[in-house]
Amino acid sequence: MKSMTKRNAQATGTEVPGEQPVRIVPCLADTVAQSLSYIQSELGGSPDLKIRRILIGGELRIEAAAVHLSGLADTVAVNEFVMGSLLANTEELFADIADGRTGRGSAKSASAGYSRTCHTAAPATRPGAGPPAVPGDVARAAASPTAEPAAAAPGAPIAGDTSVTPGIRPAAAIDAAAAEAEALQLPPLPQLLLSRALEIGDAVLIEEWKEMMLAILSGDTAILLEGYRTAIICETRGGEQRAVSEPTSQLVVRGSKDGFVESAATNIALIRRRIKSPKLHLEYMKVGTETQTHVALMYMKGIAGEELVQEVRDRLRKISIDEVLESGFIEELIQDKTFTPFPTIYNTERPDVAAGNLLEGRAVVIVDGTPFVLILPAVFTQFFQSAEDYSQRFDIAILMRLVRYMSFIVLLLGPSVYIALTTYHYEMIPTTLLINLLSQRENVPFPAFVEVLLMETAFEILREAGVRMPRVIGQTVSVVGALILGTAVVEAGIITPIIVIVVALTGIASFAIPAYNMAIAGRIIRFAFVVLGSMFGFYGITLGLIVLVAHMNSLRSFGIPYLSPFVPLSVKGQKDTLLRLPLWVMGSGKSPQQIRAEMPEYMRVTTGYDEQLSPLILKNNSAAGQQAEGEDHETNE
Repeated sequence: MKSMTKRNAQATGTEVPGEQPVRIVPCLADTVAQSLSYIQSELGGSPDLKIRRILIGGELRIEAAAVHLSGLADTVAVNEFVMGSLLANTEELFADIADGRTGRGSAKSASAGYSRTCHTAAPATRPGAGPPAVPGDVARAAASPTAEPAAAAPGAPIAGDTSVTPGIRPAAAIDAAAAEAEALQLPPLPQLLLSRALEIGDAVLIEEWKEMMLAILSGDTAILLEGYRTAIICETRGGEQRAVSEPTSQLVVRGSKDGFVESAATNIALIRRRIKSPKLHLEYMKVGTETQTHVALMYMKGIAGEELVQEVRDRLRKISIDEVLESGFIEELIQDKTFTPFPTIYNTERPDVAAGNLLEGRAVVIVDGTPFVLILPAVFTQFFQSAEDYSQRFDIAILMRLVRYMSFIVLLLGPSVYIALTTYHYEMIPTTLLINLLSQRENVPFPAFVEVLLMETAFEILREAGVRMPRVIGQTVSVVGALILGTAVVEAGIITPIIVIVVALTGIASFAIPAYNMAIAGRIIRFAFVVLGSMFGFYGITLGLIVLVAHMNSLRSFGIPYLSPFVPLSVKGQKDTLLRLPLWVMGSGKSPQQIRAEMPEYMRVTTGYDEQLSPLILKNNSAAGQQAEGEDHETNE
């Protein structure tokens, strides 16, 4: 019964005892004063709401208002291209209408039609009547016994006063004016201003309150016209934002130095500068019921699979959350498996990495307000690839990639292998080294397991402190703190010196992994291996590796096996996994031998002696030599 009463109240606009009042906001008001009053009421009289009320149309004196939020809108665009064009162009536009130069109806009747449409008298409704209503609601409001006859002037000031809602025009008057304009073949005034007066590139017409409020809150400017339930939304988004700069993560020695910023439009432009192809498609959607965050989906049409694109699109649309403040919100809500330390979606702030993955058939998700974009699907080997691998020669890239994989193994198994060797498997250590290790442990009260836990915990604390502290002193604190702490605990006899070496090597190995989230996964899993190594030695480590590989084999990233192209095995896919083979082998171009074979004969210049050069080069060199000899002879004479 209560739910039925609530639904009836929503249908009629009345209030239910004990419930929040339901407000009907179906469309825009037809008076500027009423629209501005409701906007101020919705924003709570916010001081950054800027309203400029003007009269346009020359002698017609049509009331208009421009609404925007300072700090979100570009003031130069608002002043010059919105307000300036309205004030400068409308008088000439209506003069053309009055002179009959528009080719629509007669001159005087056209001007009179616009005048009557914009200046029809409007009775007032009761105070606090709420937002504007549709024509059917107008009739109900007029029949209400609580209606008051007091009228409000259409241009009355409303700043700071939202208690009295200005009146709305009767539906009959609006319909009559619209019929008259249609009979005179007049274009709607908002459409006329949009096409002939406003000097701004992106502008649209909207009729819904929700769309208009979202546009204003996004930095656009809304133009309201007296007598019309249509607003003109001008794209004036601007304000202060961070300029494009070098990425703070995934640094490279050779490669591009520009990185993504917090603006989705700028990030899209950075990708389009690298991929100038009509196949690059872009889709926009809004995620977050309160934040209304712009989320962009980019993919290469014909290269990315249709099933992948549709799956990403469906998962994004199914997100139901109040706020989306960073791409991590999206990543956590659309990933395949939640309970895993391994990342199944790749994130980057490098435009070249995003462009390269788009060309490989992946999809890119850009979230407004964060410099980190999401790349999906992602596989395990992708987190060990760097943008510099494709800027350097393939042999250098192969060496660097092998170093990264070795670093990940050291990160996972370094401390656990040391504990297993010194606790269970003494026979595997050379005798001289074993005697040295045992002599170091004479005065240490803790077993190797406790030593490793103490040092690993201290190292993690120092690492986190270095990240959170100011950048100028963060690295100094982490490095100096590690040295001082390591020296102090060794001198105090709490741990052995070899433990400091093992923990330091493990920490350095984590920095060699390009993807920060994969390094974090390795840091978490190594503690599990430390426990297994201390309890069961190499048997426990082997068991842990089996469980780890089985878990990774069960992971999927948008339907793609996480360990591909190893499981399932694909020989063709091995060209850019553990090794980075030459580009002509991977199918991205021709080999130098092929290019040389296709070159004309006179262009095949080698680095040998003159007899190996082409005849044209020899001829040019001979002519140059004869000319030089002639000049020397003239000088001697």
